[in-house]
Amino acid sequence: MIRPFKHHTPTISPGAFIADTAVVIGCVSIGELSSVWFNAVIRGDRSRIVIGERTSVQDCSVIHSDREHDVNIGNGVTIGHGCVLHGCTVGDDVLVGMNTTVLNGARIGSGSLVGAGALVTEGTVVPERSLVLGIPGKVVRGLSDDEIEGIKRGADVYVALAGDYR
Repeated sequence: MIRPFKHHTPTISPGAFIADTAVVIGCVSIGELSSVWFNAVIRGDRSRIVIGERTSVQDCSVIHSDREHDVNIGNGVTIGHGCVLHGCTVGDDVLVGMNTTVLNGARIGSGSLVGAGALVTEGTVVPERSLVLGIPGKVVRGLSDDEIEGIKRGADVYVALAGDYR
C-alpha cells in the first residue's frame, strides 16, 4: 500500500518493486531497482526517508523517521528480514543483517556489514568498511575487498529477484 500523509506522497521510481503487503507512507523516496518486500513498513510520517538505488528492504522490516532525524539509506544496501531502522543513515553497499536495530542518529559507513541481531545504539558512528557485531554493536574488524564484493553480489541477487516479481 502506498499512502500519502499530510501533503506528502511517496515517490517511487518506476523500476522499483513494492510487494503488495508492504506499506509505504508519507515523505518517502525510493530509488530505481530498489525493492520493498512483504510486510515491510516504511513510515515517513515524522520526517523524510530517502532510499537509494538497488537497495532491498526485506520482509517485516520497519523504517521510521523521527522529527530530528531523517532516514537516509544509500545505494546497493541490503536490509535483512525483520530489521528496525529508526532515524539513521546507512551508506552505500552495506549489509544490515536480519533482526538488527539501528537507532536515531546512528551512521553506518559505506561498505560495512552489521551482523544479524545487532543493536546499533543512538548516535553511534560506524566507520566505512567495518564489521559490527553484538548488543550493543561494536566494530570488531575491517572488511576485505572480497567481503565488500560479497555485499554487492547480495544486492544484485535482490535486484534480480525483484525483477522476477514485476
